[in-house]
Amino acid sequence: MKLTLYISALILCVSFFTSCKKDKELEETPKEEDIKLNKPHLNQNLKYGTVADIDGNKYATIQIGTQTWIAENLKTSRYNDGTAIPNVTNETQWNNLSSGAYAVYDNNTVHDDTYGKLYNWYAVNTGKLCPKGWHVPTLAEWEALRDYLGWDSAGGKLKSTSSLWKAPNTGATNSSGFSAIPGGKRAYGIYMMMNDYSFFWSSESSSIQKSYYAFAVYDYEGFVLGDFADSEKNYGHSCRCLKD
Repeated sequence: MKLTLYISALILCVSFFTSCKKDKELEETPKEEDIKLNKPHLNQNLKYGTVADIDGNKYATIQIGTQTWIAENLKTSRYNDGTAIPNVTNETQWNNLSSGAYAVYDNNTVHDDTYGKLYNWYAVNTGKLCPKGWHVPTLAEWEALRDYLGWDSAGGKLKSTSSLWKAPNTGATNSSGFSAIPGGKRAYGIYMMMNDYSFFWSSESSSIQKSYYAFAVYDYEGFVLGDFADSEKNYGHSCRCLKD
Protein backbone atom coordinates (compact mmCIF):
# COMPACT_ATOMS: atom_id res chain seq x y z
CA MET A 1 0.00 0.00 0.00
CA LYS A 2 2.76 2.41 0.99
CA LEU A 3 4.63 1.56 -2.20
CA THR A 4 1.52 2.31 -4.29
CA LEU A 5 1.07 5.72 -2.62
CA TYR A 6 4.73 6.55 -3.11
CA ILE A 7 4.58 5.74 -6.83
CA SER A 8 1.40 7.78 -7.25
CA ALA A 9 2.98 10.78 -5.52
CA LEU A 10 6.09 10.48 -7.68
CA ILE A 11 4.01 10.44 -10.87
CA LEU A 12 2.15 13.58 -9.75
CA CYS A 13 5.42 15.41 -9.04
CA VAL A 14 6.88 14.49 -12.42
CA SER A 15 3.67 15.59 -14.18
CA PHE A 16 3.66 18.90 -12.29
CA PHE A 17 7.27 19.82 -13.12
CA THR A 18 6.86 18.71 -16.75
CA SER A 19 3.79 20.94 -17.07
CA CYS A 20 5.63 23.91 -15.50
CA LYS A 21 8.59 23.41 -17.83
CA LYS A 22 6.33 23.38 -20.88
CA ASP A 23 4.55 26.56 -19.71
CA LYS A 24 7.90 28.29 -19.19
CA GLU A 25 9.12 27.22 -22.63
CA LEU A 26 5.96 28.63 -24.18
CA GLU A 27 6.45 31.95 -22.36
CA GLU A 28 10.08 32.25 -23.46
CA THR A 29 9.61 31.22 -27.10
CA PRO A 30 9.75 34.31 -29.35
CA LYS A 31 6.74 34.54 -31.63
CA GLU A 32 8.55 35.68 -34.76
CA GLU A 33 5.53 35.08 -36.98
CA ASP A 34 3.43 37.59 -35.01
CA ILE A 35 6.13 40.24 -35.28
CA LYS A 36 6.49 39.74 -39.03
CA LEU A 37 2.78 39.79 -39.80
CA ASN A 38 2.05 42.91 -37.76
CA LYS A 39 5.03 45.04 -38.77
CA PRO A 40 5.41 45.40 -42.54
CA HIS A 41 8.55 47.58 -42.36
CA LEU A 42 10.52 44.49 -41.29
CA ASN A 43 12.15 42.10 -43.75
CA GLN A 44 9.57 39.33 -44.05
CA ASN A 45 12.19 36.86 -45.29
CA LEU A 46 14.20 36.95 -42.06
CA LYS A 47 13.64 35.42 -38.66
CA TYR A 48 13.27 37.88 -35.79
CA GLY A 49 13.36 37.41 -32.06
CA THR A 50 11.59 39.66 -29.56
CA VAL A 51 12.27 41.75 -26.50
CA ALA A 52 9.98 43.98 -24.43
CA ASP A 53 10.67 47.28 -22.68
CA ILE A 54 9.47 48.29 -19.22
CA ASP A 55 6.23 49.68 -20.69
CA GLY A 56 5.44 46.32 -22.30
CA ASN A 57 6.19 47.42 -25.86
CA LYS A 58 7.40 44.39 -27.81
CA TYR A 59 10.17 44.85 -30.38
CA ALA A 60 11.64 42.66 -33.08
CA THR A 61 15.33 41.80 -32.67
CA ILE A 62 17.81 40.75 -35.33
CA GLN A 63 21.37 39.47 -35.37
CA ILE A 64 23.72 41.27 -37.78
CA GLY A 65 27.19 39.79 -37.77
CA THR A 66 28.21 39.40 -34.13
CA GLN A 67 25.77 42.09 -32.94
CA THR A 68 22.13 41.71 -31.91
CA TRP A 69 19.99 44.80 -32.50
CA ILE A 70 16.47 45.89 -31.70
CA ALA A 71 15.06 46.28 -35.21
CA GLU A 72 12.65 49.09 -34.34
CA ASN A 73 12.79 52.58 -32.90
CA LEU A 74 12.50 52.78 -29.14
CA LYS A 75 9.17 54.01 -27.76
CA THR A 76 9.43 53.65 -23.99
CA SER A 77 8.08 56.43 -21.77
CA ARG A 78 10.08 55.21 -18.75
CA TYR A 79 13.69 54.42 -17.96
CA ASN A 80 14.39 50.78 -17.19
CA ASP A 81 14.34 51.51 -13.45
CA GLY A 82 10.70 52.63 -13.73
CA THR A 83 11.37 56.39 -13.61
CA ALA A 84 9.13 58.40 -15.94
CA ILE A 85 10.77 60.27 -18.82
CA PRO A 86 9.25 63.75 -19.21
CA ASN A 87 7.24 64.29 -22.40
CA VAL A 88 8.07 67.88 -23.38
CA THR A 89 5.80 69.32 -26.07
CA ASN A 90 6.60 73.05 -25.81
CA GLU A 91 9.24 74.23 -28.35
CA THR A 92 11.04 76.71 -26.10
CA GLN A 93 11.10 74.38 -23.12
CA TRP A 94 12.47 71.55 -25.26
CA ASN A 95 15.20 73.76 -26.70
CA ASN A 96 16.39 74.80 -23.23
CA LEU A 97 16.56 71.33 -21.72
CA SER A 98 19.70 69.90 -20.14
CA SER A 99 18.01 66.80 -18.73
CA GLY A 100 16.36 63.74 -20.28
CA ALA A 101 13.09 64.05 -22.19
CA TYR A 102 11.18 62.60 -25.12
CA ALA A 103 8.74 63.85 -27.73
CA VAL A 104 6.47 62.31 -30.33
CA TYR A 105 6.72 63.81 -33.82
CA ASP A 106 4.36 66.79 -34.18
CA ASN A 107 3.10 65.97 -30.67
CA ASN A 108 0.78 63.58 -32.48
CA THR A 109 0.40 60.18 -30.82
CA VAL A 110 -0.51 58.56 -34.16
CA HIS A 111 3.23 58.64 -35.00
CA ASP A 112 4.31 56.90 -31.81
CA ASP A 113 3.42 53.33 -32.75
CA THR A 114 5.10 53.45 -36.19
CA TYR A 115 8.10 55.73 -35.68
CA GLY A 116 8.72 55.52 -31.95
CA LYS A 117 9.72 58.46 -29.81
CA LEU A 118 12.38 61.12 -30.27
CA TYR A 119 14.74 61.40 -27.28
CA ASN A 120 17.27 64.06 -26.45
CA TRP A 121 20.81 62.92 -25.72
CA TYR A 122 20.43 63.59 -22.01
CA ALA A 123 17.94 60.72 -21.83
CA VAL A 124 20.47 58.48 -23.58
CA ASN A 125 23.21 59.56 -21.18
CA THR A 126 21.34 58.14 -18.17
CA GLY A 127 22.29 54.65 -19.38
CA LYS A 128 18.75 53.53 -18.52
CA LEU A 129 16.88 54.15 -21.77
CA CYS A 130 17.06 50.65 -23.28
CA PRO A 131 15.61 47.47 -21.74
CA LYS A 132 17.93 45.88 -19.17
CA GLY A 133 20.60 43.86 -20.94
CA TRP A 134 20.63 46.32 -23.85
CA HIS A 135 22.24 49.72 -24.45
CA VAL A 136 22.38 52.63 -26.87
CA PRO A 137 25.43 51.87 -29.05
CA THR A 138 28.76 53.64 -28.86
CA LEU A 139 30.28 55.23 -31.95
CA ALA A 140 32.61 52.21 -32.31
CA GLU A 141 29.62 49.86 -32.27
CA TRP A 142 27.89 51.88 -35.00
CA GLU A 143 31.14 51.78 -36.97
CA ALA A 144 31.31 47.99 -36.55
CA LEU A 145 27.81 47.69 -38.02
CA ARG A 146 28.70 49.91 -40.97
CA ASP A 147 31.98 48.10 -41.59
CA TYR A 148 30.28 44.69 -41.52
CA LEU A 149 27.70 45.78 -44.13
CA GLY A 150 30.12 47.79 -46.27
CA TRP A 151 30.74 51.53 -46.27
CA ASP A 152 29.22 52.29 -49.68
CA SER A 153 26.01 50.29 -49.27
CA ALA A 154 25.36 50.01 -45.52
CA GLY A 155 22.51 52.52 -45.61
CA GLY A 156 20.66 50.58 -48.28
CA LYS A 157 21.06 47.33 -46.36
CA LEU A 158 19.77 49.02 -43.21
CA LYS A 159 16.78 50.90 -44.68
CA SER A 160 13.30 49.42 -44.74
CA THR A 161 11.80 49.06 -48.21
CA SER A 162 8.42 50.29 -46.94
CA SER A 163 6.53 53.28 -48.34
CA LEU A 164 7.36 55.26 -45.19
CA TRP A 165 10.47 56.44 -47.02
CA LYS A 166 10.32 59.25 -49.53
CA ALA A 167 11.21 58.19 -53.10
CA PRO A 168 13.64 57.10 -54.43
CA ASN A 169 14.83 55.39 -51.18
CA THR A 170 18.15 54.78 -52.93
CA GLY A 171 19.67 51.34 -52.55
CA ALA A 172 17.13 50.13 -49.97
CA THR A 173 17.02 46.34 -49.58
CA ASN A 174 16.82 45.90 -45.79
CA SER A 175 18.87 42.75 -46.31
CA SER A 176 20.28 43.16 -42.78
CA GLY A 177 16.83 43.19 -41.18
CA PHE A 178 17.69 46.40 -39.28
CA SER A 179 14.62 48.05 -40.85
CA ALA A 180 15.53 51.73 -40.48
CA ILE A 181 12.51 54.00 -40.91
CA PRO A 182 12.55 57.78 -41.43
CA GLY A 183 11.37 59.17 -38.09
CA GLY A 184 12.88 62.61 -38.64
CA LYS A 185 14.14 64.74 -35.76
CA ARG A 186 13.33 67.59 -33.41
CA ALA A 187 15.70 70.56 -33.65
CA TYR A 188 15.26 73.86 -31.79
CA GLY A 189 11.98 72.37 -30.62
CA ILE A 190 10.75 72.06 -34.22
CA TYR A 191 9.85 68.76 -35.91
CA MET A 192 11.32 68.13 -39.35
CA MET A 193 12.55 65.60 -41.95
CA MET A 194 10.09 62.77 -41.31
CA ASN A 195 10.09 60.41 -44.32
CA ASP A 196 13.52 61.78 -45.36
CA TYR A 197 15.97 60.76 -42.61
CA SER A 198 16.58 58.18 -39.90
CA PHE A 199 18.65 59.78 -37.11
CA PHE A 200 20.05 57.57 -34.35
CA TRP A 201 21.91 58.62 -31.22
CA SER A 202 25.24 57.24 -30.10
CA SER A 203 25.88 57.04 -26.37
CA GLU A 204 29.16 58.96 -26.77
CA SER A 205 29.59 62.66 -26.21
CA SER A 206 31.88 64.50 -28.64
CA SER A 207 31.89 67.88 -26.85
CA ILE A 208 29.95 69.86 -24.25
CA GLN A 209 27.21 70.60 -26.79
CA LYS A 210 27.36 67.61 -29.14
CA SER A 211 27.22 63.82 -29.29
CA TYR A 212 28.06 61.38 -32.05
CA TYR A 213 25.14 60.06 -34.06
CA ALA A 214 24.31 58.06 -37.18
CA PHE A 215 21.88 58.62 -40.03
CA ALA A 216 20.45 57.16 -43.22
CA VAL A 217 18.75 59.28 -45.88
CA TYR A 218 16.21 58.61 -48.63
CA ASP A 219 18.47 59.51 -51.60
CA TYR A 220 21.76 57.88 -50.51
CA GLU A 221 22.70 54.25 -49.87
CA GLY A 222 25.58 54.98 -47.51
CA PHE A 223 25.37 55.26 -43.72
CA VAL A 224 26.81 58.39 -42.11
CA LEU A 225 28.42 58.67 -38.66
CA GLY A 226 29.77 61.75 -36.93
CA ASP A 227 29.03 64.85 -34.87
CA PHE A 228 27.69 67.22 -37.49
CA ALA A 229 25.15 70.03 -37.13
CA ASP A 230 22.40 67.58 -36.17
CA SER A 231 24.24 66.27 -33.12
CA GLU A 232 23.29 68.96 -30.60
CA LYS A 233 22.46 67.20 -27.34
CA ASN A 234 19.10 68.96 -26.98
CA TYR A 235 17.92 67.66 -30.37
CA GLY A 236 15.46 64.79 -30.55
CA HIS A 237 16.56 61.66 -32.44
CA SER A 238 15.37 58.08 -32.64
CA CYS A 239 17.13 55.42 -30.59
CA ARG A 240 18.10 51.84 -31.35
CA CYS A 241 19.38 49.38 -28.74
CA LEU A 242 22.20 46.86 -28.95
CA LYS A 243 22.41 43.74 -26.81
CA ASP A 244 25.09 43.85 -24.09
